[in-house]
Amino acid sequence: MHRIRRVPRLPTSSRSLSTRASKILSALDIPTDTSKVVLGVYDGSWGGSGEPLESRCPSTGELLATVSTATAKELQEAIAKSRDAYKQFRFMPAPRRGEVVRQIREALSAKRDELGALVSLEMGKIYTEGQGEVQEFVDICDYAVGLSRMMNGRVISSERPGHTILEVPNPLGVVGVLSAFNFPVAVYGWNLALSMAAGNATLWKPAPSTPLCSVAVTKIVANVLEKNGIPGAVASLVCGGKAVGETVVGSKDIDMVSFTGSEAVGRIVGKAVQDRFGKVLLELGGNNAVIVMPDADLSLALPSVLFSSVGTAGQRCTSTRRLYLHRSIANEFLERLQKAYKTVRMGDPLAQGTLLGPLHNGGAVGVYKQAIEAIKSSGGEIITGGSVTTELLSPELHKGHFVQPTIAIPKSPSTSQDIWRTETFAPVLNVALFDELEEAIEWNNDVPQGLSSSLWTRDVRNIGKWLGPGGSDAGIVNVNVGTSGAEIGAAFGGNKSTGWGRESGGDSWKQYVRWSASTINFSNEIPLAQGVNFDTA
Repeated sequence: MHRIRRVPRLPTSSRSLSTRASKILSALDIPTDTSKVVLGVYDGSWGGSGEPLESRCPSTGELLATVSTATAKELQEAIAKSRDAYKQFRFMPAPRRGEVVRQIREALSAKRDELGALVSLEMGKIYTEGQGEVQEFVDICDYAVGLSRMMNGRVISSERPGHTILEVPNPLGVVGVLSAFNFPVAVYGWNLALSMAAGNATLWKPAPSTPLCSVAVTKIVANVLEKNGIPGAVASLVCGGKAVGETVVGSKDIDMVSFTGSEAVGRIVGKAVQDRFGKVLLELGGNNAVIVMPDADLSLALPSVLFSSVGTAGQRCTSTRRLYLHRSIANEFLERLQKAYKTVRMGDPLAQGTLLGPLHNGGAVGVYKQAIEAIKSSGGEIITGGSVTTELLSPELHKGHFVQPTIAIPKSPSTSQDIWRTETFAPVLNVALFDELEEAIEWNNDVPQGLSSSLWTRDVRNIGKWLGPGGSDAGIVNVNVGTSGAEIGAAFGGNKSTGWGRESGGDSWKQYVRWSASTINFSNEIPLAQGVNFDTA
């Protein structure tokens, strides 16, 4: 059993949880007694006496729980304990650390469905996407287990006789992870698995609106650490708001900060971490485009565009925001896409058959409304959707944040307009027509963001242009695959104002270690490089 360090103050009134909420929370060892605050700080023991956060279900508006946060003192204690835990954990052999990650993988897999349901309940994405998010964490653990035996350096030939050069990776320190609401489990998983395999301690500051997901995950991880005699502060949790985030970002005891969020906040985080010469990994805005050529297989392109633009209610960083259609197929494609939009079932994300859940909160609904008004006021046309609606939903969902998935045709395709240059975190798809691939590629690139992009074509010449030096400048450049749904095997991240960060697969692990170049002399001479002669004889 985990120790409880302190008990925060209690709410002044009690309430009853819905049956489904109570069932989901109970399955994950989260208290359902609404007269008590759920503890949201963990550094080897559970606590937190700061101002509680409210967790609300975006589908119904139900208050799920109040979750305690870290006071300034408690946060400093958690950081210090993370530091101490790192100093111990770094000496564990990497394959042994990999075994611990494997056990975490097994524990997560055993609770995949329950965690997936919690993601749906607290974040709002449909159940199958919630399960898929947890599966991402499981998958990246698999990856990190293998990686723990392959975090290799390099042997480099020296120009000097009797010398060799090594490039050596070692654990980095404490990694601070600031995750966003839209992937309240997976983003932390991407970071924790690689950070732990590399020998670091990780301190997690989750989004203030999804604290229950972070508590549930941390309980699972903490149980594994405890069984292996590893300090719990190897995977600390500090729930809180802006002040907690600012302290984590500014702390010299946090060697690296991994931040997922908006471009505006990412700019602040990047400057703050750089100002103290820390390492920073940024995963920021995505304003992703799909280009459909006349030779594309429309029967494949259409469902892909539908999922990428409507899935997660448009709240993925990889959601399709811009659709560029070749003029010769535009009418047919739009007609079929509009029909497909009408088949999307909106409703309770936990109900079977639902494809569109709510936006996460009222602020997101406001962003949606502003985007619709901007399109209309600039002379654009809304051809599908465009409204906030709960009329056709069951009564228990009338307090939810539901909006219609929207297809719009702005008056002009000019990327100088904010409509095209701004990421709208909602299911709003803007469409423009083009005549030549080069024109569409220019539009694809001529925005601040550079996360994901997709070209639909069966012409290898088009593929060559798209992947080449004059092609897409995004971090993800797909062909006949949508902008959403990346696998963990490749590095995930974007360029330009998306932040240049890379997480998950590929060479991403190299960010979680410190590198040393070591020249070793095993000869009886001390020659200098480049033929320099400094002989005093």
